[in-house]
Amino acid sequence: MPIGYVSDEHYVALADVAIELDRDGETVAVTRSTARGAIAVDVPPGRYRVTLVKPGYGAKSATVEVGGPPIAFRLLSDRLLGYAWPKWVRAGETAEYRIHTVRPCRVSLWRYGLRKEPIRLLGWVDEHGPRAAMQITPDGDYTQTGVGWNRVGYGPGHHPQKVVAPERSGLYYFHAETDAGEFFSFPWVVAPASPRAPIAVLASTNTWNAYNHFGGRSNYINAAGLLPQPTVNARQELLRYRDGINREWSHPDEAYLPLSFDRPEPFNHVPKDVEVTDMIAGRQANHLAPAEWRLLAWLEREGFDYDLYAEYQLHSGALDLDRYRVLILNTHPEYWSRVMYLRVKEWVYERGGRLLYLGGNGLNCEVEFPDPDTMRCKSFAGTRLTAAGTRADGDAWESRMHRTLESEANLLGVAFTAAGAMTAAPFRVIESTHWVFAGTGLRAGDRFGERSLHERCHGGASGHETDKITPSSPANVQLLAKGLNPDDGGAEMVIYSTASGGAVFSVGSITWTACVLVDDAVSKITRNVLNRFLAGD
Repeated sequence: MPIGYVSDEHYVALADVAIELDRDGETVAVTRSTARGAIAVDVPPGRYRVTLVKPGYGAKSATVEVGGPPIAFRLLSDRLLGYAWPKWVRAGETAEYRIHTVRPCRVSLWRYGLRKEPIRLLGWVDEHGPRAAMQITPDGDYTQTGVGWNRVGYGPGHHPQKVVAPERSGLYYFHAETDAGEFFSFPWVVAPASPRAPIAVLASTNTWNAYNHFGGRSNYINAAGLLPQPTVNARQELLRYRDGINREWSHPDEAYLPLSFDRPEPFNHVPKDVEVTDMIAGRQANHLAPAEWRLLAWLEREGFDYDLYAEYQLHSGALDLDRYRVLILNTHPEYWSRVMYLRVKEWVYERGGRLLYLGGNGLNCEVEFPDPDTMRCKSFAGTRLTAAGTRADGDAWESRMHRTLESEANLLGVAFTAAGAMTAAPFRVIESTHWVFAGTGLRAGDRFGERSLHERCHGGASGHETDKITPSSPANVQLLAKGLNPDDGGAEMVIYSTASGGAVFSVGSITWTACVLVDDAVSKITRNVLNRFLAGD
């Protein structure tokens, strides 16, 4: 049996890695990894120092016990990476920027609003030693524990890589660029030191983490743990591709291991030359931080002041809902804790809170926070999880949240169904006399929401993933418009009010925020709702 396997940051097997085993200062074996990344050497059990070297990856040594289960050795490629830690702070608090680079690297801080605004130059990441600004990933499954960069070799005398959060709340990005022109950017959520604006916006940071497969695991691949051997061909080996996402989520809740926030998020990278009105390229950027940036830019263009928060800050109580008139959920807030859900529902139903849900597939799955740095997804779908509203006997869960708490339609008015997924289309007006359409010139049956920046599912403001009215929706929910997606899969735009004076407006579509900057009707409708909710009408 091999003493271990060697893989990269995606848990992909690395072949032909040069490997040397030392014991008591003597070299006892020299080998190379196989096509599956296996380290096949015949040595007696005991403690060894293992050195691994492969061009294009950071070399390292590790002291390990040989003779037990195979060891998962991990190497990190030479590509430029980074992340802020913590990933969310209050204004005036300090965070560390953790950069992985093998070349001298210039780092600066920017604010992403209506435009990219340079805040300050932070300096250069470089060192005296060869490749000494390179980071090291731990061996094993560090998706659970985090990568913990800026630790190995960073003693008390090293130059600090820290920055104080600016006074103004918002979405900030660090720009890292090497002397060879390689560029990488990564987000940082800065909440206000104390509430300043009438609107609170939630960055969907739990969703960012759930989709982040840095280290080889996310809630979508290897959700219940890394496979015993690293991947050679994803389509042949990963459960998601062999049996579908429902099999990926067929395990009991306790099987889903923690996902650490302490990891880079390559999906949130925004290229250097991209501006906010440019098309959103790629698969993941269309529903994560780059898409959320578009809504924040629209708020600033239209003159709406807002404070930005991470979702954990709602969970922890750092976000005091009673200090705000309106709460906005942005693009794809799929993963919420029970505390978050009940806190917002109580605010809306009992204290007159006003909620704008400007996204799709939201609040669909309950998560737990074992600590502030990690989360666990309660992803068991099982055989009874079906499309919302398709079973008359009431024996179907409308979502994973429905199974563990209640259907999110109780709060949002709508819940995700698979119909229409990965398509996009305009909306069709149903209630043209409603005030949300004031000033749009739209009549019953008219289409709107045709212009979009969303490249993954291009075609309109109803798309990517869409939500609809379900049996759990409030009795007074009003259907305003419906997307024209195939298979009756269009998003259902709804509104309802509560006895306390609260109100909820939901668009039920991930692509909405990719349209708000470029489609006049989408912009006007969103503005109408915000003005009305802010006025307390």
